[in-house]
Amino acid sequence: MTVVLAEDDVDIRDLVQIVLEGLDLEVRAVGTGSDALEACREIGPRLLLLDITMPGMNGLEVCRAIRADERLHDLPVIIMTARAQASDVAAGIEAGADTYIIKPFGPIELREHVEALLARTAPAND
Repeated sequence: MTVVLAEDDVDIRDLVQIVLEGLDLEVRAVGTGSDALEACREIGPRLLLLDITMPGMNGLEVCRAIRADERLHDLPVIIMTARAQASDVAAGIEAGADTYIIKPFGPIELREHVEALLARTAPAND
């Protein structure tokens, strides 16, 4: 099962990738929003983990584009960000995110969010 991880901070991206691979997920890691959107369109992942603050196209724009894409509109999206204000969380959910993780987060919290979302959105034949 493939997931796309979009995070411009290499250290965070590497740590998140390690957690995801520990869940036996294949990870396509990218550093920009436009690369995330392209990867999603190319491979049709099972999940997208998305930072908000990235160069060029930000995570909210990517999330909106995913929801507007007929082939991807059901793709589960986890937003990962340091933006913890209620208005920021509301903006992420309004853009179409399924869940929102506040940085800094630990590996256990990340794993729990990923497992819960994958279980909740599992296709009938998965």
